[in-house]
Amino acid sequence: MFNKHLFLTNVGISLTLSGVGDILQQHYELLQGDQQKWNHTRTLHMSVTGMTVGIFCHHTYKLLDSFFPGRTLKTVLKKVLVDQLVTSPLCITIFFVTLACLERSNVNTFVMQLKQKGWRLYVADWVVWPPAQIINFYFLPTRFRVLYDNTISLGYDVYTSYVAHEIPLEVEAEVCENTE
Repeated sequence: MFNKHLFLTNVGISLTLSGVGDILQQHYELLQGDQQKWNHTRTLHMSVTGMTVGIFCHHTYKLLDSFFPGRTLKTVLKKVLVDQLVTSPLCITIFFVTLACLERSNVNTFVMQLKQKGWRLYVADWVVWPPAQIINFYFLPTRFRVLYDNTISLGYDVYTSYVAHEIPLEVEAEVCENTE
């Protein structure tokens, strides 16, 4: 499974755990009384974002290993730096592009979400991922990296669902003026 069908395995795991992260977040919202019933469409959308990000991550890890072969501390730190400075912002952008397409958001809403919510996710990303990726790049073979990422990511997926759906956008004056 982790050799012959690695791409499908990685994408399937990403899709599934992103959906599970949303289910956990919605369950919490239901328990808190913030939500009346489970939103199936939201879970589907979060799952699809997991799929698109999973596709990107599958190929990114292969590229990182080809550009930075080996597992020395210096090589691992280079991979972590590229992961945080390049891969992470691209994953967050892919997430919001996918969500905007699925929710049929207009460009202004997409840009505001990316700027406000994307930044919040990126800051959280710096807390979670550098230590996790040091372990990932130092100890694990490439074929297990997306699985490891998604296992760590389950908590991050819950937070991503919260940020994407529960934190209101701060409406910018420019957008309000354009709608008048």
